[in-house]
Amino acid sequence: MKYAFYVLGILLLTLGISFTIQSDLGTTPFDALLVGLSINAGLTVGSWEIIIALILIGCNSFLKRQKPEVLGLLTAFITGISIDMWLFILNNLITPELWYSKVFCFGIGLVVIGLGTATYLHTNFAPIPVDRLTLIIQELTRTNIFFSRSFIYLVFLIMAIIFKGPIGVGTLLTVCLGGLILNYFMPLTEKVLDRILICSSTSANYDKR
Repeated sequence: MKYAFYVLGILLLTLGISFTIQSDLGTTPFDALLVGLSINAGLTVGSWEIIIALILIGCNSFLKRQKPEVLGLLTAFITGISIDMWLFILNNLITPELWYSKVFCFGIGLVVIGLGTATYLHTNFAPIPVDRLTLIIQELTRTNIFFSRSFIYLVFLIMAIIFKGPIGVGTLLTVCLGGLILNYFMPLTEKVLDRILICSSTSANYDKR
């Protein structure tokens, strides 16, 4: 059951990312960097997700002074493939042109990103390297998810500007609201998923008897 929520979280996260990209209002700083690299250096957005993940795995290993979490590459690989899949699907279904439809598309994406991230992180199985970095910074600075997420978004925002990624009002909103939304969903998903997992475990034990 835990792995089912892990996959569900990744699918929700990547769906949200694809919605923000399609909104054309600007996406998260990290995803803006991926799109900028894709446009200027070739390869797909999903491919750059995997490449950057490799770099971040090394960075996280250095900060934690432990062996690289190679399993995180699996999550990045699944995430990269899912982003390309959702972009392919949404490109044929959703192309908002009016400003309010773009805002609606972006808003859905931002909320779904927070929900998906909180869902898969709660399974505690192979976090995406950028999300692991969020947790590491939270631990090192002894602050909350909101601060660490906002700090990381700010760093990637600067890098996205350098690589001419799709920066817009939506990007600034993710810097301001991304950490806040994730901070809201983390305890909520913890409560719901724990209840489901406990019920599932109890049911499994009862069936064995």
